[in-house]
Amino acid sequence: MLIETLQIPTADGLADAFAAFPDDGGRHPGVLMYPDGFGIRPALAEMARELAGHGYCVLVPNLFYRQGSSPLFDLPGHIGAEARPAIFARLMPWIEAHTAERALRDADAYLDFLGARPEVAAGPVAVTGYCIGGLQAVRTAAAHPGRVAALAAFHAPVAADGPGVLAAITAQVHFGHAASDLTPEALDALNRTLDAAKLDHTSEIYPGTVHGFTMSDTDSFDPAGLRRHWDRLLPLLGTALGTGRVTG
Repeated sequence: MLIETLQIPTADGLADAFAAFPDDGGRHPGVLMYPDGFGIRPALAEMARELAGHGYCVLVPNLFYRQGSSPLFDLPGHIGAEARPAIFARLMPWIEAHTAERALRDADAYLDFLGARPEVAAGPVAVTGYCIGGLQAVRTAAAHPGRVAALAAFHAPVAADGPGVLAAITAQVHFGHAASDLTPEALDALNRTLDAAKLDHTSEIYPGTVHGFTMSDTDSFDPAGLRRHWDRLLPLLGTALGTGRVTG
């Protein structure tokens, strides 16, 4: 497997990124993986490597490159409840400043970068994301319906930009919600919106999970939730992109 730290030119500067590619001399479908607010770190790199091992070229950009390169500040090896207030005090201004307009300028650059890499197969790509990164994945898929064939978002505010954004998506979609983030009634309302938009989608609450359940370096981590995430994500990518290995 090829592992690289990259600098991607954007309209607003250079975005650092982590990338993992199969090292077999072939070309593989591209996946743009947006991290959660805690950013690029060993837990995210491991997820990218896992996905690359199934036959994908995975790019994980630093959402907050305008504030500096990763890591923007020291994170504990395990992000527990006692560390969260101080971390979020630093993160929230950056999250609030990362507007849809900024996100879409960045998405243009990331998709162009993937498309130009010799390891990445021609054709559409997938986007996936976690927490705030899931919202960026939704925005990317909506803005680039001809280039994004699969969209997955986990414990993410997927409807934050309203039904019009969701209606612009043409990709196959999976949304995996934390039980602490969405009530069954809210899930029903969201799924009615997805149905009305005629999206090819699955959207479900992962039982017993809390926000951030995919992240192995946090108190929110749920091993069963992470397994369910892979069980949903890999078949989605295999079907929408037509290649890759869909078994865990």
